[in-house]
Amino acid sequence: MADFKHFVIVKFKEGVAVEDLTKGMEKLVSEIDAVKSFEWGQDIESLDMLRQGFTHAFLMTFGNKEDFVAFQSHPNHVEFSATFSAAIEKIVVLDFSSTLVKKAPA
Repeated sequence: MADFKHFVIVKFKEGVAVEDLTKGMEKLVSEIDAVKSFEWGQDIESLDMLRQGFTHAFLMTFGNKEDFVAFQSHPNHVEFSATFSAAIEKIVVLDFSSTLVKKAPA
């Protein structure tokens, strides 16, 4: 069965302590077993026209949709989401079952 992905792209409000938020998210995912993997990054290459103001991307992988649903309602996630949401100027969220086309070499 395919993994389930939670992909978030954001533009933070001016003056937001982004490092505090990313550390908070790293702590959050380490506390919730339903999260299979987590990675994030800051855009450094895209043209402004293509970026549309978005600066950071976050990707969580779950074993299945049920694990994602459990994560969404987890009290730690609900609490952190309030803090994270207050810091966001713009956001795009995609939740999907993934299709693996090429696996990275081991």
